[in-house]
Amino acid sequence: MGIAGWLQRKQAYLDSWADARRILLVRLDSLGDVLLMTPAFHAIKETRPAACLTLLTSPVGAQIRGLNPDLDEVLAYASPLTDPWLEAPHDPEREMRLVQALRKRSFDGAIIFTSYHQSPLPAALLCYLAGIPLRLGATDDGAGSLLTTRHHWPPGLYHEVERALNLVEAVGFRTQNPELVLRVSEPVRRKVLRRLAVEGYDPCRPLVLLHPGCAMPARTYDWQRFAAVADLLVERLGAHVVLTGSADEVPLAARILGRMKMPAVSWAGSSGLAELAALAEAADLVVTNNTGPAHVAAAVKTPVVVLFAATNPPEQWRPWRVAHRLLTRPVDCRLCYQRICPRDHACLDIPPEEVLEAAAGLLAETRVGQVGGRDGKMAGSVARAGRVASLS
Repeated sequence: MGIAGWLQRKQAYLDSWADARRILLVRLDSLGDVLLMTPAFHAIKETRPAACLTLLTSPVGAQIRGLNPDLDEVLAYASPLTDPWLEAPHDPEREMRLVQALRKRSFDGAIIFTSYHQSPLPAALLCYLAGIPLRLGATDDGAGSLLTTRHHWPPGLYHEVERALNLVEAVGFRTQNPELVLRVSEPVRRKVLRRLAVEGYDPCRPLVLLHPGCAMPARTYDWQRFAAVADLLVERLGAHVVLTGSADEVPLAARILGRMKMPAVSWAGSSGLAELAALAEAADLVVTNNTGPAHVAAAVKTPVVVLFAATNPPEQWRPWRVAHRLLTRPVDCRLCYQRICPRDHACLDIPPEEVLEAAAGLLAETRVGQVGGRDGKMAGSVARAGRVASLS
């Protein structure tokens, strides 16, 4: 096939996307990665309202099920590609079952979302075996015919949200509203407010969600310092501090509470993503590592202080379109991309007083509606006071 023939075939594939109605979206990483793709999901739905969108993601990422109105279906798949610590034994039959499940759904196209350092080709192979005729992904490597539409990233370092939007725009999907999508239902919102009331929360105090856990040890701030931060938030700012975490992080939250001198409560292990999002929405501030809850906070427009390890570039992973502070230290080993720090966590050598200063600064700015487009957290506190009183 000559150049003219190749260009003609490429254009035919691009034109075919205009007729795609059943589209598979693939993002096999964690919850935060999935949240950062939601503006791109929305771009597809905004451009093609009748499209049926199915997300194939990790079991952790699948927590978004029911919280994103742009998605019609969410499929959970523990991929050995993106989860090298997969506890389940490797079983090729798992992939064969997935291929059959995808084949039965008769997708018109698949869009494979990856970070800049990941290859879309293994997922593209699954989609090829499932008989999905259109397959879009970004790579500069040889892809053969595994990708029918091969996208090349523009040069430069830019946010993962922008990267995803750039990918879907390559086949004609655009949005005027590039915000993260995470919808909290009114029943869940009321449930969270009722629990806060039962626990004695005074809405005139700042409500701070503190999430000390992270699946990546190299990106995890020292738990003893988290305890000191929580004490300072209560003592200096009069904050009501709620610790959150997964079921596996219950012992971590207990250790922090046990070391604290000031009172706080733990919701670790007792709430899912919906409740976490509702709590983050109710909060005046979130303090966490560079992990999923930082992006949950951004999705519900709550200011966030991030203890940001230098393992990854902040230009790509900072909270999206929300008031925030990133706390880190310059180190010569930055951008190591390590799961476990082989050195001394020097990039997270942040004194608790510095975290307090960042928190106080954000609260002072955002509670009067000066930053991040919020209507004013003080007004939100007054509104919550009425809601909590009516539910107690």
